[in-house]
Amino acid sequence: MKQSAFWPPPGKAILEMLALALLVSLFPTGVPAQYSEQEDARPQLVADDYLPDYEEFQEPVTVQHYVIEAELFPETHQIHAKAQIRLQAMEDVYSLSFELNNNLFPTNIENEQGDVLSAQRSSDNLTLVVSLGQPLSKDQTATITFEYEGVFENSDYSPVEGVRLAYVGEEGSYLLYPARWFPVIGYSTNRYTAELHVTVPAGFNVVAGGRSQPPTWNEDKVLFSFSYEQPQLAGSLAVVPVQPEVVREGGLTMQVYFSGENYGMARTYGEEAARMMSFFSSRFGLPPQADLAIVEIDDRSLGGFSAPGVVFLASRAIGSEVNYRLLAHEISQQWWRALVSPATLADLWLDHGLATYSEALYLEHLGGEAALEERMREMSIEALTHDTVPIRAAGRLTDFTAQFKSIVHDKGGAVLHMLRWVIGDDAFFQTLRQYADRFAFRPASTEDFRREAEQASSQDLRGFFIQWIESTGASDFEAEYVVYRVPDGFKVVGKIEQDMDTFSMPVELEVETDGDPVIERVQVTGRASEFSIATFGKPRRVIVDPNNRVLKYNDSVRLRVAIARGELAVEQRDYSGALEEYQQALDISRISSLAHYRVGEVFYLLRNYQSAANAFREALNGDLEPLWTEVWSHIYLGQIFDVTGQRDRAVNEYQQAVRTKDDTQGAQAAANEYLQQPYERGGREADDY
Repeated sequence: MKQSAFWPPPGKAILEMLALALLVSLFPTGVPAQYSEQEDARPQLVADDYLPDYEEFQEPVTVQHYVIEAELFPETHQIHAKAQIRLQAMEDVYSLSFELNNNLFPTNIENEQGDVLSAQRSSDNLTLVVSLGQPLSKDQTATITFEYEGVFENSDYSPVEGVRLAYVGEEGSYLLYPARWFPVIGYSTNRYTAELHVTVPAGFNVVAGGRSQPPTWNEDKVLFSFSYEQPQLAGSLAVVPVQPEVVREGGLTMQVYFSGENYGMARTYGEEAARMMSFFSSRFGLPPQADLAIVEIDDRSLGGFSAPGVVFLASRAIGSEVNYRLLAHEISQQWWRALVSPATLADLWLDHGLATYSEALYLEHLGGEAALEERMREMSIEALTHDTVPIRAAGRLTDFTAQFKSIVHDKGGAVLHMLRWVIGDDAFFQTLRQYADRFAFRPASTEDFRREAEQASSQDLRGFFIQWIESTGASDFEAEYVVYRVPDGFKVVGKIEQDMDTFSMPVELEVETDGDPVIERVQVTGRASEFSIATFGKPRRVIVDPNNRVLKYNDSVRLRVAIARGELAVEQRDYSGALEEYQQALDISRISSLAHYRVGEVFYLLRNYQSAANAFREALNGDLEPLWTEVWSHIYLGQIFDVTGQRDRAVNEYQQAVRTKDDTQGAQAAANEYLQQPYERGGREADDY
């Protein structure tokens, strides 16, 4: 049983970050063209690099409109393109800093007078600095024309290490906005209108959002055109050699482009997507467009990505059952990216955090409160796994990395869940609808969102947002109390203690009694807050935050956070680091089956079979949380005995695995297979990397 997350780590050096900070401080309107060593505008951040002015950075220019003409050559993986970019200066500038994929090379750059402009770039980041020659004054508009070409075949030089964000090939092509396959200013924050004209060989269809024009043929080529009349983050497209499965459900039309073994799931996904669109419309208001395209892309790309009118899903993410979490996350971004988007990098949580919590809302819709609670437990663990940078500073992290996901996706979602608890369901969902309506086709800031929540709830939420958006950490609650007998029953008098001076929000307190429990809402401010609760039955114990409304630490959370950090270290092949994290988990709970199991996995990968066997035995003797640790510990022990020539003992372990009847991740099929034929060493041991 192996867990994985598709968030490869970035590789930025601290000295490079310091160099960028120095250049920005010296040249706030743009780095002069003679400086060719440009650094990525969003470097990896560590705690010591945190700066207090992170949230206010604005690009010196904004893009208003694109006209992009691109031709794709699938046989050679090539793209030839021209982009006319109309932009406006927010201040006086002498040069322009674009982001452009390192696989692409400008062949000509001109201004609107036809003058050729010089450009310089660094091979280790995306920045391309174009010298204007004549300065561009504040509020002045200009048009720059790029002609460029390149090859998209693999993940080399991708903006995200190891992830293919753009590909051109005969089996199908895709160009995602994060690939920066056209020159970008204000990545993820600058909205613009656009015209997109894409030429592909005959036999291919181009799938993109916006208003489409009928395709035109020229011998063996086809031209597809799309227009985006409202400002948005346009420019993601797919080129497919298949016709869509057209699904009509609830008055909506979904065009699903699945192929191969996933083709049979196309109708099911289309129907569920339509139901999700209807559900989110009831919660958030009307989407920018009702009908969507859902396109399958290869497994070397992101698991999912949402663009205006189009949802991209990797083959591995589709499966034999609907991936509700991923699909709901991506479809909700028709509101929380296509309709309204972050004003600055400090506000990215309004994109990813809202989508992550929308996913949880749909799970609640399907499975009730229990499904929501389970998702929030997972989200809370992920949120605290990398809690070293405030949410509003995480915009400087490389997106699609583990740390970015932890802070922006998961902690952002957890903060929204807490906000819902603080202001109540009616005010919370009114906030979402007002936010989506008021900022439709516009960028919005955290302050904008806070004001909508304050208006809906009639509460001052400045402290809440400072605490959870601009700070790090979570509380560890303890309750000290005494019980008094009173004429009508009992009174519990005490105080809630926690370790954060700035903490101020309501917290649930449950008093278990001989009869029904008593639950009250207590305002906790500072390190200690008093409470007094009357009960009829005799109190047995007091539980702080019994329903997990608040992001917090306790031994259970610390245990799971340590295990999560160990799992991430394994993905990065840092086995010694993983063992250190798992040991921290075992220091918290010696009976944690999951911690022992993960230790066993590491030793198994290292082919230290005796230590692995010891760990799997400890897992079987532990708390068996989660339950699947039992069946897979038996299977691993069976494999170890097969490898070491002890077939009888191996068979015994496989039989015990079968007797559990647990089929998590195909455990029963695996156990029965090894009962028929001994396991042979190979595959994913550490020595094979």
